[in-house]
Amino acid sequence: MFTVFIRGYKKGLPMTRKATIERKTKETNIRISLNLDGTGVYSITCGVPFMDHMFSHIAKHGFFDLAVKATGDTHIDDHHTVEDLGIAFGQALKKALGDSKGIRRYGASTVPMDETLAEVVMDLSGRPYLVYNLDLPKKYKLKDFDPGLAEDFFRSVANHAGMNLHINLLYGRDVHHMLEGVFKAFGRALDQATSIDPRVKGVLSTKGKI
Repeated sequence: MFTVFIRGYKKGLPMTRKATIERKTKETNIRISLNLDGTGVYSITCGVPFMDHMFSHIAKHGFFDLAVKATGDTHIDDHHTVEDLGIAFGQALKKALGDSKGIRRYGASTVPMDETLAEVVMDLSGRPYLVYNLDLPKKYKLKDFDPGLAEDFFRSVANHAGMNLHINLLYGRDVHHMLEGVFKAFGRALDQATSIDPRVKGVLSTKGKI
């Protein structure tokens, strides 16, 4: 006996779980389109090349169709753009999930990247919280990217998606591998958490509401 997990359904027909978010401030201009029931197709230009690379891993390993277009005041630094990308992605995720009926809610993934092992565990509970355990070298940059900004990205995602998110780097040496492992694990865990389980009636909570 086995259970089939479905990307999306509605009365036997495919259910569309898509969202587009536009966020424009004096610092950034961002548009994100997300399809939770996609195949991993992506188009990403966000003005921060390393984040282009990381978003591609979320889409490919989470099987999400994802389009990201952003500009920002990167002539100052990347902080505003990276943080606002997290806000917009979190909002798109929350909107695409709708009432969260039928989702598995929890997701977990442990991903190796050469010498690195990264773990991401999440609960789409509606209650935002971030635990972020990455021991990264201080004052280190990946070309022009500050690796510490990844924490700001994930905090913004968690806050605006209503996600309880735990990120643990179990071990690693190369900073690029560390972050790539984390983003891949995040995509895989998010795929699991957003997948529809036909055994779930309503939402997966004894409260009857998320």
